[in-house]
Amino acid sequence: MSSRNASFDLPPTTGSMRVARHVVLELMRAWGVPHDREDAALLVTELVANVVDHVEGDAELTLEIGASENWLRIAVVDGSAIRPVVRELSLDEPRGRGMRMVQAIADRWGAEDHLGGKRVWFELRPPGR
Repeated sequence: MSSRNASFDLPPTTGSMRVARHVVLELMRAWGVPHDREDAALLVTELVANVVDHVEGDAELTLEIGASENWLRIAVVDGSAIRPVVRELSLDEPRGRGMRMVQAIADRWGAEDHLGGKRVWFELRPPGR
């Protein structure tokens, strides 16, 4: 399989979480990638939810998806330079576990500066690799 890439812009609204999840699942199916689709869908939902929850203003978010035989890489780019934080688990807080899930499920993840904002990404290996 050669590498495949896609990128598209979404508004930072709650509806974009569902759209991002759907697009990731459809692209993975169309591209025939062997990576875990449910893990990818869950993690992209968490990254988009972080933008919706924490980025103020009318900044757009960009979803980037890249796939090869060895890796699936999904990134969310937004206009905020504030990096995500993996929080300690707290039974008192109903939310705030998203980045902990990304850390636990993804094979690799990170955040980097991007044009005055940031890119938060994760990578998944295909099964058996």
